Amino acid sequence: MKIRSLYPSDWEQVKSIYEKGIATGNATFQTAAPSFEEWDKSHSKTCRFVVEQNGTVCGWAALTPVSSRCVYAGVAEVSVYIDPVFSGKGIGFCLLEHLVKASEQEGIWTLQAGIFPENSASLRIHEKAGFRILGVREKIGKHHGIWRDTVLLERRSQTLI
Repeated sequence: MKIRSLYPSDWEQVKSIYEKGIATGNATFQTAAPSFEEWDKSHSKTCRFVVEQNGTVCGWAALTPVSSRCVYAGVAEVSVYIDPVFSGKGIGFCLLEHLVKASEQEGIWTLQAGIFPENSASLRIHEKAGFRILGVREKIGKHHGIWRDTVLLERRSQTLI
């Protein structure tokens, strides 16, 4: 397996993995994957990666800026998605670890993640990668008409702060 930059040509495979995450009901508040153009606008231009095996994208990770204000230029939200066919093999943790290192090279000092409490695998890999739980954001948003909580996690760079 190889971790490399995510290219626009990867979008169909990335979108498919995203849609599989959406279908679980425990990966995101999103109910449909956006177009590449929409996704591209909302995510950082750097720190976009895929894990590839024999030409197949197995997972992806990217950062989203939390604000356009300059004081938050070093704060980003993490997204990590693994194709269920490849789950349980440590790919998510390797991808997240790679994203953390790359984010620090880009000057990101704080990474955050909002994860549904039911998504225990995602919570586990984030904690293993040095994220700490700050708390639970109760009823932070509706998903298919039902109020959902998210666990708010944060990882502060030890080299940039």
